[in-house]
Amino acid sequence: QVQLVESGGGLVQPGGSLKLSCAASGITFSAYAMRWYRQASGKERELVAGITRTGGTTNYPDSVLGRFTISRDNANNTVYLQMNSLKPEDTAVYYCNAEWIAARRSYWGQGTQVSVSS
Repeated sequence: QVQLVESGGGLVQPGGSLKLSCAASGITFSAYAMRWYRQASGKERELVAGITRTGGTTNYPDSVLGRFTISRDNANNTVYLQMNSLKPEDTAVYYCNAEWIAARRSYWGQGTQVSVSS
């Protein structure tokens, strides 16, 4: 059974930091590219960070570039999202995604709420 379990969300003031974690089980973690998405209320889900299988390449949209950092620990089947200088517009449910394109496999976590407010 495949599971992606996110943790680390919560309420933080503007300018603060949070670190999200996504622990994977039931998959060969190192075979999957990993991504973090977010979905704010009433909006479409958007990509906020991606990392290749080995962690050698990362990508970010302009909205979070320089503030968010994705990393992975293949030994512990975990991907992280360090979020700094948080803004109210970062408020959303954050989802972890594992994708193995060649095998046409994609899995999602249940999401973790991040709220940025004073």
